[in-house]
Amino acid sequence: MSYDKKIVETPLMKQYFVFKAKYPEALLLFRVGDFYETFGEDAVIASKILGIVLTKRANGAAQHVELAGFPHHAIDTYLPKLVTAGYKVAVCDQLEDPKFAKGIVKRGVTELVTPGVAYNEQLLPQKENNYLASLVFEKERVGVAFLDISTGTFKIAEGGMEYAEVLMGDFAPKEILVEKGFEKGVKEKFGAYVSTMDEWAFVYESAYEKLRGQFGLDSLKGFGVEGLPLGITAAGAILFYLENNQLAYSDYCPSRGLSHLCSISRIDLGDFVWLDRFTIRNLELLQSSTQDGVSLLSIIDKCSNPMGGRLLRSWLSMPSKDLSEIEKRHCTVDAFIKKGGDFVNQLSEHIGAVGDLERVIGRAAAGRITPREISQLRRGLGEIPVVWSLLVKAGVSFDGDNPHAELRNYLTATLAKEPAAAIGKGAVIARGVDEELDQLRDTADHSKEILLSIQEREQERTGISSLKISYNNVFGYYLEVRNTHKDKVPSDWIRKQTLVSAERYITPELKEYEERILGAEEKIYVIENRIYGEMVLNIQKNIPQILKNAAFISRIDVLASFAQAAIEYNYCRPKMNDGYSITIKEGRHPVIERLMDDGEKYISNDLFLDNASQQVIILTGPNMSGKSALLRQTALIVLMAQIGSFVPASSAEIGFVDKIFTRVGASDNISRGESTFMVEMLETATILHNISPRSLVLLDEIGRGTSTFDGMSIAWAIVEYIHNRGMGAKTLFATHYHELNELEKKYDRVKNFHISVKEADGKVLFLRKLCQGGVAHSFGIHVAKLAGMPAEVVVSAQRMLHKLEEGEKTKASISEEPVQLSFFQLEDPLLVSIRDSLREMDLNKMTPMDAFDLLRDLKKRTGLK
Repeated sequence: MSYDKKIVETPLMKQYFVFKAKYPEALLLFRVGDFYETFGEDAVIASKILGIVLTKRANGAAQHVELAGFPHHAIDTYLPKLVTAGYKVAVCDQLEDPKFAKGIVKRGVTELVTPGVAYNEQLLPQKENNYLASLVFEKERVGVAFLDISTGTFKIAEGGMEYAEVLMGDFAPKEILVEKGFEKGVKEKFGAYVSTMDEWAFVYESAYEKLRGQFGLDSLKGFGVEGLPLGITAAGAILFYLENNQLAYSDYCPSRGLSHLCSISRIDLGDFVWLDRFTIRNLELLQSSTQDGVSLLSIIDKCSNPMGGRLLRSWLSMPSKDLSEIEKRHCTVDAFIKKGGDFVNQLSEHIGAVGDLERVIGRAAAGRITPREISQLRRGLGEIPVVWSLLVKAGVSFDGDNPHAELRNYLTATLAKEPAAAIGKGAVIARGVDEELDQLRDTADHSKEILLSIQEREQERTGISSLKISYNNVFGYYLEVRNTHKDKVPSDWIRKQTLVSAERYITPELKEYEERILGAEEKIYVIENRIYGEMVLNIQKNIPQILKNAAFISRIDVLASFAQAAIEYNYCRPKMNDGYSITIKEGRHPVIERLMDDGEKYISNDLFLDNASQQVIILTGPNMSGKSALLRQTALIVLMAQIGSFVPASSAEIGFVDKIFTRVGASDNISRGESTFMVEMLETATILHNISPRSLVLLDEIGRGTSTFDGMSIAWAIVEYIHNRGMGAKTLFATHYHELNELEKKYDRVKNFHISVKEADGKVLFLRKLCQGGVAHSFGIHVAKLAGMPAEVVVSAQRMLHKLEEGEKTKASISEEPVQLSFFQLEDPLLVSIRDSLREMDLNKMTPMDAFDLLRDLKKRTGLK
């Protein structure tokens, strides 16, 4: 969009276009007085997204510029809407108080907000990390880097595409940075917001130097990342991306940058359990698949601090395989439980009072920390020693002694007890820090009293009782004397104005106080800015140690959460080992049991799996009996054990697993032309290609998306593959294909189990108990009846089922007219076609209308009326 030269050359618009030229890809929010304004194309976009009025500037030459704005105090409402709509947003603030500005107000872009680079609390869910990812591709390998700039978390990895996909699913980045030319494919594959940079930003040598400079080290060997060249390249590209968007800073933030990025760590596949995005979704670890559902996270998250909440999400996405680390976590949880619920509550209360140190420090590093956030930091640092003392009582070891005492004392002495929200909005610096500041405050706070005291003193000295001190904009403060008393005026007063009935005078003392009073506010602003900047610098110097303690606090918070859940929900401590068996006694589903009505008891079950004798369990049983729940609870118990939590069981001995795979439920991907059955096969293929001796595999109703014989054949072949070539992967295979029970006779490590029911007086009672042996009845018609299916449909289905079952037993015809031989054995074309139609029927997949249509077709083909 082009404008007349006169428009661009107006002072305000000239300044605006300077910043717009620097950030052409971003919507620019330009602070003008009490409003954030957008101009031109930005205004058109903003008005549509925010639902605000689009107008035109009406000040002379600029009257044809589109304009849309909103009050500056509403930025936390409007900014997230722009970002979530898929736009970068540059926030251009006034960097000085307009009252003291000489000429046009100094401005600068103080925040460039993208989905993956944000400090705004409205864009940052408290208990979720906000990751910016960077991807580098080289043949079959991928370098990955993840940065949460709000907390300083910085991680890299390198591996094949499947590994990268697992990591992208685990970290769920909000924005992905790639080299130009790769954006379309990455957007299609991962769906996140994609940013690009030119090729120069993705060069290993320059990336290495960039990281080395960031950490102030001669090499990166100490971080253990030297062997990940593509990961280093991806991480360096992130730093170039942030540097390319260098922001302005205000007077009280002289140091702004990335000082909280003081370390980087590698992600090793061997350190955590492989959970692909299908498994995370199917197990509903972080969020439910339905709007009103409940996730595992929502059940076990009793963290009192946002830092702990974020760490818990990370542990759930990437459970540990390190038995030593898992044991340490279990020991700490056990120690807390032994101290009792009151102790855990007290510990959690103090951890909550520490506050979100990671994000406060992130804002301090960026120069965006507010006085009240520093107050929270001061309060939080004071709580850490209290947490330390409680850990000593529980016998939990930790590093550090009275951390940050010097910084805490400095902040206590420097920052006001209840600081104002911002510089210039009230007292921020404490009294006693700066003598001149205290005097200026006294002057500003007591100006009326000072002038009154001068007036009273001069009245007494001169004997002029009517003397008064006033002010005007022409020559400031003055003494006014009526003409009847002008002969009493002292010789040291200076006449400034003569009125009809009075004279006005000034004195050196009055002009001195005038200067002090009128200049006090400006000087207070300048001095507080200087001291505040020193305070921010002091905080920045302590960032590495604060982040170290923040990491420990978040860990303790998660383990205290585990202890609280164990006490409240009656969880047991699992025994972890390096064997290959899983033995669970009286296991329960951690989510379902919390959702049951009062007085209703969850039916627990025992389960045993190992590589040598009971590797694959074929699980049959009626619909609604609890097969899927048993599958999920097994995986959740194992997963909970490996994140360090106690588990819902009376006892559990678990040989740690390295991968958990699930294929549960039906879904499709129409946008990519993938049917439900195709998605099922793709997910199952991924599982079969990646299983290992330590894998736990959960398969539910594989093959149901196609015809009966096709589906049963596929399911049969999958079980054979897992048994023969699956390297001992422990597998639970829930199915309605009762024919799979025959596999127990054929393979030593395949065992049949079922979920039991009790049938009486035509009713079915679901006992939800796991029992050995297979069954051949799904009670599907009973479930249809429970669902409220019309009685006519239920009766018709029962009749058809009875005929089919009788036909199997007697090989007699199901037609109404009896025949000597079963038509299944004849070659008459009509009977053959009917036979084939019946064989292809899948009652469990048919709708009532499908059943009616089939019956109608059969009658028509046989000539019956």
